[in-house]
Amino acid sequence: MCRSRLQLTLAILKPDLMMHPVRTKEVKNIIKNSGFLVIQSKVTSLSLQDAEKFYEEHRERFFFSRLTGYMSSGLMTAMILAKANGIAHWRELMGPTKTYRARDIAPTSIRALYGISDTRNATHGSDSDESAKREIGFFFPTFDCENWYKTYEPLYRENRQSLAWDNERGIHYVPQ
Repeated sequence: MCRSRLQLTLAILKPDLMMHPVRTKEVKNIIKNSGFLVIQSKVTSLSLQDAEKFYEEHRERFFFSRLTGYMSSGLMTAMILAKANGIAHWRELMGPTKTYRARDIAPTSIRALYGISDTRNATHGSDSDESAKREIGFFFPTFDCENWYKTYEPLYRENRQSLAWDNERGIHYVPQ
């Protein structure tokens, strides 16, 4: 049976979600139950300068200071997710950026269920392979995407049924 290649994407559970441990756990379960593999995961926070660097592409947008101030306001969870067509699937699972729109057109999406506003919308996700590689490198500087695709992607794809879950680290792994 030929399975599609897994695609990496970055997922962030934002500070508004992280303030509610039960909701955070629910979203992590939604991710796992939607067929995503969690390759790396860490709870972290951003300084204002790091948030400005991460969201540099939005510097000239009216919401930049609101977004960077908010993203540096508390803890977040950064995760590397893998799934066939993972970027599109994660973006669909998150729902539209604007929470109120998400509630209208994607009422079961994460942002519809857990988002508060356009900025405090519970999650972030990469929008392309290029941004995924850059964003993963930002949060996981020692993670080598190219090496993962070459060395580990076939192991995760071909051994999906025998993957184990490390509850402490919140990641899937290939048992030895």
